[in-house]
Amino acid sequence: MQSRTVGRGVQVTRYGFGAAPIGNLFAAVGDDEAREAVDAAWAAGVRYFDTAPHYGLGLSERRLGAALRDRPRDSYALSTKVGRLIVPAEDAAAGHEPPGEGGRDDQGFDVPATRRRVWDFSRDGVRRSIEESLSRLGLDAVDIALIHDPDDHWAQAVGEAYPALAELRDQGVVRAIGAGMNQWEMLEGFVKETDLDVVMLAGRYTLLDQSGGARLLPLCQERGVAVFAAGVFNSGLLATHEPAGTYEYAPAPGPLVERARRIAAVCERYDVTLPQAALAFPLRHPAVSCVVSGARSAAEVERNAALAAVPVPGELWTALAEESLVTLG
Repeated sequence: MQSRTVGRGVQVTRYGFGAAPIGNLFAAVGDDEAREAVDAAWAAGVRYFDTAPHYGLGLSERRLGAALRDRPRDSYALSTKVGRLIVPAEDAAAGHEPPGEGGRDDQGFDVPATRRRVWDFSRDGVRRSIEESLSRLGLDAVDIALIHDPDDHWAQAVGEAYPALAELRDQGVVRAIGAGMNQWEMLEGFVKETDLDVVMLAGRYTLLDQSGGARLLPLCQERGVAVFAAGVFNSGLLATHEPAGTYEYAPAPGPLVERARRIAAVCERYDVTLPQAALAFPLRHPAVSCVVSGARSAAEVERNAALAAVPVPGELWTALAEESLVTLG
């Protein structure tokens, strides 16, 4: 699989494995099934893996680390994130996340609510987060560290988290730093005001939402900041050729379902499926280095790998643009 270089020599494959689903996102996954998903990604040529403390209250990091531990450390790249510390439930201060229903986590992960997330973008919080992630992963280093979802914490994220990560990069503790969000506006601010290596843009450069393409992607291209496109199925609506399910982790609105159906109809004229087009679309932009897609099973990984292996004709994008279904950057 083709790869790109990010930061100080980090090689990332054109497709990456998103490990939120093996942290029991939406539904429980067994340890063996999670390991098989990672193994299938490896067999497909994927050598970039992304996780976060947020995913299953640390479960994703533990499972991903276990699956990768016996592989040569210089043969893959791994990213994790900072901004949420995982603490015992009884230690969570008032005003942070409340307990989940029925003793389960309330952030979309099917795990016991015996621990809580606490927002912390401070210098000490960043260093503690990296140390605890390494412990859960069972590894001695991560390649990329991302500031995770600082939507309501801009001042601390840019004033404390970023300098802390830049210091760790200077020390060689991490080789690339960045920010990962579900919006493009604040990422644009990071790119303008800091020296990031990468941004992970979730859901904002997809077949259904190209809002990140007008300003953020050209800016990243100009400044040499790699873009990792995540959430390319918009949480499910684009994951099957007959659009259905969720959009942004909620029931998909009717007008968006209809728009997805219109896109699928154009895809059919070129013998392309909707999920195949969804995986390929972000990579047509020169600013995008990698598409990160989550998977909870070997079957899902193998299905995505098969879709990604089939070239999509350039004429499809032109046809979609001519019908005002996508905006091409």
